[in-house]
Amino acid sequence: MQTLIPNPSSLIPKIGIMGGTFDPIHLGHLATAESVREIFQLNEILFIPAARPPHKVERFVTPELHRLMMTFLATKSNEKFRVSPMEILREGLSYTLETVNELHKKFGESTELFFIIGADSLRDLPTWYQAKELVQQCHFIATTRPNVKVGFSELRKFFGKLFKEKIHTVTTPDIEISSTEIRRRVKEGLSIKYLVPEVVEEYIKKERLYL
Repeated sequence: MQTLIPNPSSLIPKIGIMGGTFDPIHLGHLATAESVREIFQLNEILFIPAARPPHKVERFVTPELHRLMMTFLATKSNEKFRVSPMEILREGLSYTLETVNELHKKFGESTELFFIIGADSLRDLPTWYQAKELVQQCHFIATTRPNVKVGFSELRKFFGKLFKEKIHTVTTPDIEISSTEIRRRVKEGLSIKYLVPEVVEEYIKKERLYL
């Protein structure tokens, strides 16, 4: 699959979308976002903390305000990073298609949106709400690890020509960090230094999260 590299002379705005629960946001999220922004020459990356992700309704998720604040703190030093509370403010379950439609209304229909997603999660894309319409509205960038081959034969069958036009892969820094592991370490009294930005580490300690 060919990686799409937009024409730098294009006047069409190109915005990356980094969605997730960010419970908590960590250095892996930030490094991936910055790498994708540079490779695809995006104008900015918009971090959108999820409110109630449909696939995580059975797991306790830290209250929205804390996750939003940690995301603001983690991204404030990068002028190309922005944070939106749009999904948190939306009532009910949060669907990506609704988010994409709102962003097109806000930034204009001509704006190209690039949703950043892990290669493993991309395999589940056909199960997402109105998946084909979603891929028509938004590019998807699947981040892969160095020297790891990912097969997408089922996605090719499901999306047809949209697969080649709208789904792309990119190799990003191989940083093995997970929010689950960070929560576990905090609960067990272990250090999370160098796993999250220092301001996020301080916020977690101050608010006594994950204990």
